[in-house]
Amino acid sequence: MITLTSDFGSPYPAAMKGVVRRHTDAEMIDVAHDLPRGDPRAAAFWLRFVLPEFPPAVHCAVVDPGVGTDRDALVVRAGAHVLVAPDNGLAMPPARALAGGDAGAETEAFVVDVEEPASQTFHGRDVFAPVAARIRAALDGGPAAAGPEGVAAALDAMDELSPAADPVDIAFPEPTVERDDDGDPVAVDGEVLVIDRFGNVVTNVPGELVRGSDWIRVDGELTPVAETFGAVEPGDRLVTVGSHGYVECDVNDGRGDGAFDLRPGDEVRLVGDNVSI
Repeated sequence: MITLTSDFGSPYPAAMKGVVRRHTDAEMIDVAHDLPRGDPRAAAFWLRFVLPEFPPAVHCAVVDPGVGTDRDALVVRAGAHVLVAPDNGLAMPPARALAGGDAGAETEAFVVDVEEPASQTFHGRDVFAPVAARIRAALDGGPAAAGPEGVAAALDAMDELSPAADPVDIAFPEPTVERDDDGDPVAVDGEVLVIDRFGNVVTNVPGELVRGSDWIRVDGELTPVAETFGAVEPGDRLVTVGSHGYVECDVNDGRGDGAFDLRPGDEVRLVGDNVSI
């Protein structure tokens, strides 16, 4: 299959699908086309979370504030998966997740030798979709059948690809943890990574730092820690651990971004209420 991800909304992804279909009849699956506009870090976060759920595939992801500039077009092999994306960092975190980890992961990156595109504003159609389609067409039976070695051989055989010396990467910030004399966490300074369509505020704080706590102060405001939204009344705030494993600041049947007054990139401080968090 080929997955498609972008911040394009509609109807631009349809043009990408038309280009793909001219090269291959592979199944196409839309991951999302409503990602935050021009935000490669948000795209990297969500793709790191979503793409490992897929069997081996060719993943075409385009969130590209540098369209029309001299930034490279990138192909990244991650095991038997292939990512096609602009060289702005969004491909690397999901590639490491697909390859099975962040340390010593089995990934290799290539720069695409791009001919003059038809448009300087729609490389999703003119550059990335055609490359993704040609890669899929070169894999007889698809990435799952080819396996990592077969995918690597197919990419090595493509004249339009050359090794990428230093692809752009995105590093998610690490939280700062304060601990007491016993080594238990008592406060965490983190950062808002993304906000989903429900208004849930996803931080970079690992969930294990708050599990077992009943209450926590979020930027000074006492807030219950709950495993489910239904543990608090509709309209009430809560802190919980999302399915991605990170701490969220949310509202049951409401928007956490408004209730906590937080936006992506904002700092957030979590402090235990007279107990370790």
